[in-house]
Amino acid sequence: MDISAWLRDLGLGQYEQAFRENDIDAEVVADLTADDLSGLGITSIGHRRKLLAAIAALRAGLVPAPSPPAVASTAVSGTALPFPEAERRQLTVMFVDLVGSTALASRLDPEDMREVIGSYHRCVAEAVGRLGGFVAKYMGDGVLVYFGWPHGDETDAERAVRAALAALQAVGQAAPAGERLAARIGIATGLAVVGDLLGTGAAQEQTVIGETPNIAARLQSRATPGCAVIDAETRRRIGGLFECRELGALNLKGLSGRVGAWQVLGEAAVQSRFEAMHTASLAPLVGRDDELDLLLRRWRHAKDGEGQVVLISDEPGIGKSRLIAALEERVAGEAHLKLKYFCSPHHHDSALQPIIARWRNEAGFVRGEPADVRLDKLEALLRPLGATAEELTLIAEMLGVPGGERYPPLALSPERKKEQTFRALQRILDEKARRSPVLMLFEDAHWADPSSLELFDRLIMRLASLPVLVVISFRPEFQAPWVGQSGVILIALSRLSDRQAAMLASQVVVGQALPIGMLERIVAETDGVASFHRRIDQGRARGGQPARCP
Repeated sequence: MDISAWLRDLGLGQYEQAFRENDIDAEVVADLTADDLSGLGITSIGHRRKLLAAIAALRAGLVPAPSPPAVASTAVSGTALPFPEAERRQLTVMFVDLVGSTALASRLDPEDMREVIGSYHRCVAEAVGRLGGFVAKYMGDGVLVYFGWPHGDETDAERAVRAALAALQAVGQAAPAGERLAARIGIATGLAVVGDLLGTGAAQEQTVIGETPNIAARLQSRATPGCAVIDAETRRRIGGLFECRELGALNLKGLSGRVGAWQVLGEAAVQSRFEAMHTASLAPLVGRDDELDLLLRRWRHAKDGEGQVVLISDEPGIGKSRLIAALEERVAGEAHLKLKYFCSPHHHDSALQPIIARWRNEAGFVRGEPADVRLDKLEALLRPLGATAEELTLIAEMLGVPGGERYPPLALSPERKKEQTFRALQRILDEKARRSPVLMLFEDAHWADPSSLELFDRLIMRLASLPVLVVISFRPEFQAPWVGQSGVILIALSRLSDRQAAMLASQVVVGQALPIGMLERIVAETDGVASFHRRIDQGRARGGQPARCP
C-alpha cells in the first residue's frame, strides 16, 4: 500500500511529509494510536478521528490492508504472513454481540439489514481502533477483538474496557434504517496461544487458542443490552479506574468451575491513576532518599509563604508516582490542603479534563443525579470561599452542569469566557492558600491538554508569595515550559542500581527469602525499572511462581 496515496484518498495529503519523516510505512500504519497521531503533529481532532477510523478499517479488513514485509517464515498459498509465528502471551479478548439481530433480520428488507450490520460494524471498529484494539473477526452480528495483539502493554485490559464503553455508546446512538440498536459485550483476560493462520484468501483469520475467548463469549451472553461484563483477571488489571458491580461467580456453559464476573458501570472519579492501579499496599520506596529530602525541603519553604515548583521527570515505571506518594505520606500529619490532578492518554483532546475531574470529585457529584442537586453541592463548596454568582456560573458550565434559571449563561465570547473562568479558578486557589498551605500534584503532564497546561502556567506565575508547593510529573519527551523559572527545580530520576533493585525485590516478597538465582534474574530482566517488581507479588498472590518480568 502506498501511504501517500492512502492519505490523499482520505483528503489528508498535508500529512505525507510527517508520515515520511517518522518512517510510517505499510508495516506500521495499522498499529498507529491516537497518541502516535498527536506525536506526528496532527492537532485537528477531526483529522485524528478520520485517520483513526481509516486505521480501524485497515485492521478490520474493510478496505485493502497494507502488505508489510514477512516477519515469519511460514506462508499460506505463497503469501508471507504479516504477523509473527504463533506465541503464548497474555491477551485481553472482547466479544461484541448485536442484541436482537435475528428479529431485525426477520422483519427488515435485506438491503436495510445490510445497512444495520454495516453501521454496527463501523461503530465497533472505530471505537476499538481509537484504543489500539485488533478486530480479529466479524461473525455477522458478532465481533471478536484482541487487545495485546500484535503489540501488548500493561494497559490492554483498561483499553479494552474503555473501547467497550465507547462502542456501547456509539451503537446505542446509531439509528441505521431508522432502527435503534443495542450491543452487549464480554471481556476476559488470560494466557492464550495466538498467531496461527487458518483458512486461505478471504476466509483466512488469526486464531487464539485457549480458554480466554470462550470466557469472553460466555460473559457476553450474560450481559444485558447496553452493558459490558468482565472477568476477574480483567477486573484486577483495571484497578479502581472504573466503577463495577459484582455479579458473583457464574456458571458458564462449557466451562469447568465458576467464573467471577463484574458489570462495568462507567469510568470512576479517581484522584490519581497511580492510586487507582495500586489499591493494595505500596512497595517500599528504595533509592529515592535524596529526592524525597529535596521535596520535603521545598515543602517547608512553601509553608513559609515562598511558593515552590518541583518538576519530576523519568521514563515510564522508574518511580515518579511512588516518590509523590511518599511525599504525601510524609506530610499527611501536617495541616494542609491537597489538590490532586492526573492526566490520561484517553483525554488528551478534552479541555481542562484533569481540572474538571478533580472539581467533580471534590464537589461530591454522583452519577445520574439532577442538575439542581449538583448546583446545591457547588454552592456549598464555593459560597464559603466568597464565590460570586458569575464565578458559580462559569464553574458550573466548566463542569457541564446546566445553570438553569439560577445561573443563566453569560453573554461572553468563548475567549472571554475562558479568561474569566481562569480568573475565577485563580482567585479561588488564592483564597484556599490564604487559609492553609496547599500541596498541588499534577501527574503525567505529558498527557495534559493545552488548556490545562495554560492554566497551570498562569498559576505558577502567581506562586511567589503563596504557601503552595506544585509538583508536576512527566516523561522525558515532554518539554516542560517552566524549567529555569524562579522557584522551579527539576528532578530527573534515574533507574535503580542493581543493589537497589535487589533490595526492592527482596522487600516486595514478605516472609520468604528469594533464591539467589531468581533474585539475579529479576534484577537483570527489570533493568532498574521499579514498577516491574510489583509483578513478583502478583505472581505470589495468584498462587504461582513470580510472574515473568517483561
